[in-house]
Amino acid sequence: MKKLRLLTYSLIISFTFTTTIISQDSSYSRIAILPFQSNGIDPVYIQTAESILQIEISKLSTMDIISAKRTNDALSGEECIESDCAWEVGKKLNADQVLGCKLSVLGEKIIVQYFLVDILSGKEILIDQITTTNVEELETVMKRIAKSVVEIKPASQNVEVGNILEGESEESLRRSSNKNVGLSFGYLYPQNGYDNDDRSFVANLHLDYEMEEFAVGMLLGIRKGFAINIYGDYLFTKTDFCPFVGGAFGFHWISHDDFFDPYLDREVEKRGDGFEITANAGMRILRTFNFQILVNLEFIYTMNDYDDKAIVFTIGIL
Repeated sequence: MKKLRLLTYSLIISFTFTTTIISQDSSYSRIAILPFQSNGIDPVYIQTAESILQIEISKLSTMDIISAKRTNDALSGEECIESDCAWEVGKKLNADQVLGCKLSVLGEKIIVQYFLVDILSGKEILIDQITTTNVEELETVMKRIAKSVVEIKPASQNVEVGNILEGESEESLRRSSNKNVGLSFGYLYPQNGYDNDDRSFVANLHLDYEMEEFAVGMLLGIRKGFAINIYGDYLFTKTDFCPFVGGAFGFHWISHDDFFDPYLDREVEKRGDGFEITANAGMRILRTFNFQILVNLEFIYTMNDYDDKAIVFTIGIL
């Protein structure tokens, strides 16, 4: 009986605790998006940008977006481009957050300014701007703003491969290049064969083409001989710290010492070259910039008479 009571009390406490957590998690679940204010931009583009922003926020979060009709009714036909009136509108709509956005033309640039107001505290918890060079990039801008609002971080902190603006790619460390050339250096650690050496120096030349989720290329390596491989890597993220896994196939000419067979009492010629299979994993650091730091760990197996196997660790720059 005591066990039953204890179990009942435990269930009640667990339910109460869970309910409290859920209520806390949902405390910032209602957001109102004010009508965009614009200067010198076609209204059709503005409406499309508003729609993209709403869809992206819905995709990235569980926020309940208050309808545009209710928001317009709360505004009573007045414009709202400041946090004070945004707070008033949020109170009327029983919203938790209010997002305001203004688009302005400055020469050939479009400046998109936005702010996010927390209704409970009455303060701006986010204020930022993004500059683009054409209206076609407004889709990318809205995606960046949506992620910024959901994560409550400046848009500059959510740069990823695929959402880089043209203006950002023209900076001194531009983020646009897909073709990479680089060098890496390290050591080869034999696991079998390789004349039972302890380790040997490795130098690689990479000719690399990088897509959003994959990288393919050619590797020319000096690794106790000479190797040429075609490789492919799967890239797990689009951010500056990008882990990857992959594989390669190619040919390896391995330099071996002469093999003396004691049973035959003479040197025996054995084939040291052969096709090579590679499995690898590593990290690309600073991936959104025009240079990357490459850290790579490989297991290589060469199909020759020596059954050569080794682990190769390299660090380099693309």
